[in-house]
Amino acid sequence: MTGAKDRVPTVGDLREVLAQVTDPELPFLSLADLGVLRDVRVDDRGHVVVELTPTYSGCPALEAMRDDVVTALAAYGCQHVEVRTVLLPAWSTDDLSDDGRRKLAAAGIAPPSGGRPVLVSLGPTRARSTALTCPQCGSTQTEELSRFAATSCQSLWRCLACREPFPHFKAV
Repeated sequence: MTGAKDRVPTVGDLREVLAQVTDPELPFLSLADLGVLRDVRVDDRGHVVVELTPTYSGCPALEAMRDDVVTALAAYGCQHVEVRTVLLPAWSTDDLSDDGRRKLAAAGIAPPSGGRPVLVSLGPTRARSTALTCPQCGSTQTEELSRFAATSCQSLWRCLACREPFPHFKAV
């Protein structure tokens, strides 16, 4: 891919560059896979405007995302880049691409289902899901161990078939 120094880049060129920018917390996902990359355009002055929607309004990774976007576009040759934070509409796990969901599962993280897992009470501290599939073995015999895992957008689960723990990307 040639740089943008001698011409105004197309939105397609910019999206191709930004497809390489990964999430700082989930580096196997691009910002596009995650659905936080909302818009890319070139204004009438030739300046690049990128819109990002964080997974939640206090997301600590937003500054790193912003810096990575500016760095990637500067390396491509874009001299004037503005990154805007857009909070409405709010990000949702519905914004994850199909490829992003596949990448989550391949990394051992159960992707969010269409809604919250269906839980059946098994006592005061444990619940079994009939809707959550283990990303290791494919079993639906799983239990939630903790509502929170490495990040607040994940919960911790264990498969009762293969006995492996795995994170689940919560649906929001």
